[in-house]
Amino acid sequence: MLQVTPSSTRPGPRSDLGRPRRSLHPHLTRLRVRLLLIATAATAAASSSVLPAVAHADVSPTGMTPTGANRPDIAPASLLPLAPPPARDEDRPGDHLTVTVRDAGGGKDGTYQLYCHPGGGDHPDVAGACAALDRRTRWGTDTFAPVPGGSICTMQYGGPATAHVTGVWAGRRVNASYDRSDGCQIARWDRLVPLLPDLRPQGRS
Repeated sequence: MLQVTPSSTRPGPRSDLGRPRRSLHPHLTRLRVRLLLIATAATAAASSSVLPAVAHADVSPTGMTPTGANRPDIAPASLLPLAPPPARDEDRPGDHLTVTVRDAGGGKDGTYQLYCHPGGGDHPDVAGACAALDRRTRWGTDTFAPVPGGSICTMQYGGPATAHVTGVWAGRRVNASYDRSDGCQIARWDRLVPLLPDLRPQGRS
């Protein structure tokens, strides 16, 4: 009787079919999850960088027109510079004098403002007064200087009129008083006509 015995105790090659697949190592699994998260974040960043600028513009309540409230090139109305107020005579650059005349009579008394370069104010003769001052102005001299001490003056009385001139002329402060008490004072007054009213007798202008 023929007896069959196993030729070997070593098992033959076995197929992997039907065997349960082993799971990956835990470290490899965490690495794959991390790489997936990094790839997702990079994709989202790239997508947001190419969005059109209009997607980020503010839209008015009607949904039609951007309001521009958050646009850096459009300043809010509260930050826009205010328009300067209208220029007043007293704020204008240039020469400014205040002339006060008393006891001249004939409606010539009063206090007047005069501006020159450019001309303005409520003086009765702005152009004439500025022209008279320009003619009397010389470099190194005081246009409103008093009568020099020791001057020989005629005993002449020109009336009770007085005048006081203050302000700035040719960059210098002015504070000068005038009267018509003698020939020198009368001539000093008349040199500034029509800044000061013309009080000369008719035919002597």
